[in-house]
Amino acid sequence: MQKARTLTTEIHKHVGERVRVQGWLQSWRQLGSIHFLVIRDGWGQIQAVAESEAEITPLTEAEAGVESLVAIEGLVESVPQAPGGIELHNLAIELIEPIRETPPFPINKRKINAQLSTLLDHAVITHRHPTRRAVLRLSSVLSQAFRESVLTRGFTEIHTPKILGTTTEGGANVFKLDYFGRPAYLAQSPQLYKQIMVGVFERVFEVGPVFRAEEHDSTRHLNEYVSLDVEMGFIENHFTIMALLRDILADIIGAFQEHCAPELELLKANLPVVPAEIPHIHFQDAQELILKLHKVDVRGEPDLSPQDERWLGEWAMKEFGSDFLYVTGYPTKKRPFYTHTDPERPEYTNSFDLLFRGLELVTGGQRLHRYADYLEALQSRNMSMEPFEHYLEAFRYGMPPHGGFAIGSERLLMQLLGAPNVRLTTTFPRDMHRLVP
Repeated sequence: MQKARTLTTEIHKHVGERVRVQGWLQSWRQLGSIHFLVIRDGWGQIQAVAESEAEITPLTEAEAGVESLVAIEGLVESVPQAPGGIELHNLAIELIEPIRETPPFPINKRKINAQLSTLLDHAVITHRHPTRRAVLRLSSVLSQAFRESVLTRGFTEIHTPKILGTTTEGGANVFKLDYFGRPAYLAQSPQLYKQIMVGVFERVFEVGPVFRAEEHDSTRHLNEYVSLDVEMGFIENHFTIMALLRDILADIIGAFQEHCAPELELLKANLPVVPAEIPHIHFQDAQELILKLHKVDVRGEPDLSPQDERWLGEWAMKEFGSDFLYVTGYPTKKRPFYTHTDPERPEYTNSFDLLFRGLELVTGGQRLHRYADYLEALQSRNMSMEPFEHYLEAFRYGMPPHGGFAIGSERLLMQLLGAPNVRLTTTFPRDMHRLVP
């Protein structure tokens, strides 16, 4: 009978035994009469050593090259100088599928030496490289850790439509499509639906794609990305949400440390420490601080520029030793109609952005919860009630004070890993210029 398959991550448990591994031929080099084969499966890789030509005959006869699919049975030996400290000997090789074509660029080197455009054009092959796979593994763990964090706090996962009859925020940055002869839009956010579902479960979350038709051709913007959304009822104000976000981020980083040590080591990741309480500064005070420290007057601007965010990030690290900083109280005119205003300063809102290492990472805040307040907000912005009729119905029949936030998964991972471009933390990025692969 054929031996059961052993995963590369489990081989270390079988020293002195024969095992069978299956995967891709990552590399093949010859030193004298000895052949060193590295086999890669979906979890890791193992070195196999052939000390006779007879052992590699299935490969040579078929002229098989790297990325060929193989099954190798061998004796597990402890060899301190081998990668991972173990390797396979006395091999029996079965060639599953020979590959003779050379990949578009070498993917068996320690580092991929190719331009970003080349990496993205050939992403289906690029992702096989150990460093790319490590990034995508972390992406998976990030989503899982987020789910586990909110589930343990009593949140219910929901799934909301991505084809909408109206825009979420009433803006122009939406993808419009023809829906059986009438206009529809790809969802910018699950915002309206997750608020509605607060009226059902109180605490809800969603992990799903969102679409933004923003003409940003930058290193931190995508037109489709994975959003980690949270909405929570019966809050005091936006500081309740900020405390929740802090704990979720700590859980995500903790999951990386617990489950992803090999990936973090391979990528040389420098994970931050999430402080017990993330420092915060009001938007107006932040602009005054920028004037004081950098002699640049941005007072009166409705938002922070990327340079403003970098300056504030530097200040937070110097003043508090924190990679994180909350900026609260963004101007009412800058935030969507559903954002709760500051009761003491109506020109500002109970909202926040979380800056991480000088980059805006998360946007959130408290929402309006009274029906009359929504009517007033829409009227003040000259927005029609009709597109929001079903949304507003929830508020006619009682909604608690609530709030939430959205994390861009790819952008969070980019900052955690220090990647220079968000496309490097995205499986198949969609931006202004890219629709394939």
